Amino acid sequence: MMPALPFCPDAVVFDMDGLMLDSERAILACLDQAARAHGHAVEPGFWVQMVGQGDAACRALLHARVGEADADSVLAQCHALYDAVVDAGVPHRPGIIALLSWLQEQGIPRAVATSTRRPLALRKLESTDLLWRFDAICTSSDVAHPKPAPDIYLLAARALGVDPTRCVVLEDSPTGVRAALAAGMTPIQVPDLVEPDEAVRGWGHRIVASLGEAQRLLQDSVERAALAR
Repeated sequence: MMPALPFCPDAVVFDMDGLMLDSERAILACLDQAARAHGHAVEPGFWVQMVGQGDAACRALLHARVGEADADSVLAQCHALYDAVVDAGVPHRPGIIALLSWLQEQGIPRAVATSTRRPLALRKLESTDLLWRFDAICTSSDVAHPKPAPDIYLLAARALGVDPTRCVVLEDSPTGVRAALAAGMTPIQVPDLVEPDEAVRGWGHRIVASLGEAQRLLQDSVERAALAR
């Protein structure tokens, strides 16, 4: 049985890609299409390594796989392809609107903490009608060190004016979970493309199958806090 949250959160911080938006598949498809256009047939498992990683880490992986010159060309073409996907509108992950609406009704502050650069992150949140639902937007443009460093989550706590230890984080990737744990926050992982292996499960955080399950954990924490008053 999933253990209850240890407290009613003062804020909830959200990853974006793969957690709120069904964008990871689109990003990896664009990378694969661009690589093939440059003569590289890359195994699908290679692209999955990039899930949850920042730009620098993804670039380094691609440099090692296809060479520096081709990597830069592949990334440039991928960005052009993905821009078209963003303009067309990236689908929501199931349950995100219900969860955000409930948090708003409860008056619980919300922030985004994404490894995406600020201009693209704002475009994606605006085009999917999510931007207005958040009190703060924190991106990889705003911190010195990307996930799995805790910087972006600590920034989100400061932006919301809350203690990091009183924040719940929703993440899909192990990289993001590591960042949340390093920030002293309580993560709930909702896996998308990357299923947590035994080592990740050994971190002892909560892992659920859907945003709906995550919402039930949060609702339970609010109800228990109300009864304790």
